[in-house]
Amino acid sequence: MTPLRIANCSGFYGDRLSAAKEMVEGGPIDVLTGDWLAELTMLILAGNRLKGRPGYAPTFLRQLEDVLGTCLDRGIKIVTNAGGLDPAGCAEAVRELAARLGLSPSIAHVTGDDLTGRPLDLRNADTGERLEATPLTANAYLGGRPIAAALSAGADVVVTGRVTDAALVTGPGIWRYGWGPGDLDPLAGSVVAGHVIECGCQATGGNYAFFQDVPDLAHCGFPLAELHADGSSVITKHPGTGGLVSIGTVTAQLVYELGGPRYLGPDVVARFDTITLSDDGPDRVRVSGVRGEPPPGTLKVAVNYLGGYRNTMTLVLTGLDVEEKARVAEEAIWARIPRESFHQVDVSLSGTDLLRVTVMDPDERKAGRAFSSAVVETGLASYPGFYGLTPPGGASPYGVYWPVLVPASEVRPRVFVDGEEIPVPEVAAEPPGTAVAPAPGRRDDARRSPAPAGVRVPLGRIAGARSGDKGGNANLGVWTDTPGRYDWLASYLTVDTLKELLPALAAHRIDRHDLPNLKALNFVVHGLLGRGVAASPRMDPQAKALGEELRAQVVELPSGLGP
Repeated sequence: MTPLRIANCSGFYGDRLSAAKEMVEGGPIDVLTGDWLAELTMLILAGNRLKGRPGYAPTFLRQLEDVLGTCLDRGIKIVTNAGGLDPAGCAEAVRELAARLGLSPSIAHVTGDDLTGRPLDLRNADTGERLEATPLTANAYLGGRPIAAALSAGADVVVTGRVTDAALVTGPGIWRYGWGPGDLDPLAGSVVAGHVIECGCQATGGNYAFFQDVPDLAHCGFPLAELHADGSSVITKHPGTGGLVSIGTVTAQLVYELGGPRYLGPDVVARFDTITLSDDGPDRVRVSGVRGEPPPGTLKVAVNYLGGYRNTMTLVLTGLDVEEKARVAEEAIWARIPRESFHQVDVSLSGTDLLRVTVMDPDERKAGRAFSSAVVETGLASYPGFYGLTPPGGASPYGVYWPVLVPASEVRPRVFVDGEEIPVPEVAAEPPGTAVAPAPGRRDDARRSPAPAGVRVPLGRIAGARSGDKGGNANLGVWTDTPGRYDWLASYLTVDTLKELLPALAAHRIDRHDLPNLKALNFVVHGLLGRGVAASPRMDPQAKALGEELRAQVVELPSGLGP
């Protein structure tokens, strides 16, 4: 059977507008998908809606205008989560666009994810804390079955709200191959394929640790997955495009924003410790062997609420005695507006020359001009060489991401095709089966073994890394390329060693997960990002650079393992 060719044309709200046209015209595809909904995006869309703007991603419509006619002519299905907080409104906008173009597609939209206003158990799924504030948004992560129902009903365009990123691949897979709830391994394989292509060019050489190996990165092609009936897939890109698809680039994306090896979702639990990667030719990587387990009885719900107001002032410190200058600068600021008067304060000395002072408070005036003016007032009574990078200004509101769980039985997806609701097949919960045996690996608390004398090099010369955010936690995936290097890495890079190499992590609980099948380790750093990206005072609020910080650290490699 010919595989289902599923292309990605967006990895985030703001990605390359020309990507949809590139994927439709660059080679044969069956389904065009795109991911617009990061955790932060839902908060951005909520702010837009409060201002009278659309609660969906309008950039999707700009891309769609370039390709809708061609997709209809070629029978290419379009599946998108760009509906955000208003999938019905987005579907109506698609209908208006199609009419303007003289086209008549069948348009579906999926709802049921929006739980705003419903009574929920607001205990934080990560920390156990209970939320006292009123949610601004609350959206459950739906799976692929509503998408499959819409496609089976003849929809040409399917617009969803909050679904899992991988559902954009799993849904078309269910539609094409008729997988039932018990087809756990094929479903798990589709989840892995979806996880690889969901972030666009990050699967084809974008943001890759070994970027020097990537040809023509400036014209990086977007990824596509050739999905087979057994759930295996080949990750590739259109010929003639820049970028690179290799075991390395696919591994980098597999360990991105990952928790443990059991990847929970509404359709299946995919076991990332069972994935096998193999070369399938130039710019082609085969993904196979993925095992699945029944999904949990709960769904994750992304809750956002308004946390208050924030303001940041950045001062430049030049020349000698930088730390003393930072101390003097702080003392001068807090003499004018007491530090303890704010709900939260973060002061960081970045590198050797930037002092960032961030305040957060429910009082907009205090966090705004009162704070920034106090900093400016120190301009002639502070350290020598005083100057700032931020002018005095008002505070901006910030939101807080708060993950909770809800029983899956309490969430009912609804599908509308051309305005008419269609039934979504009920999926009976699978009884718990025998869990898939984990791949052999070292314990999270493995002790570092003494290594024979060797050569001192930056870790990044033999290991790649990719990092990112998962709510208030940071994810740090590290991988290497040979069994010998992996054995050394797994023995050397314990949690304690990670904290030694990156002292800023010392205060945080860190979990380590071994993925020997990928020659990779994954670390979850709890609480590093505070209340999530929108509320984090860090200069790098999504921990995107954490992996590169680690790769720059010098380690001693045994002889024979160096570059």
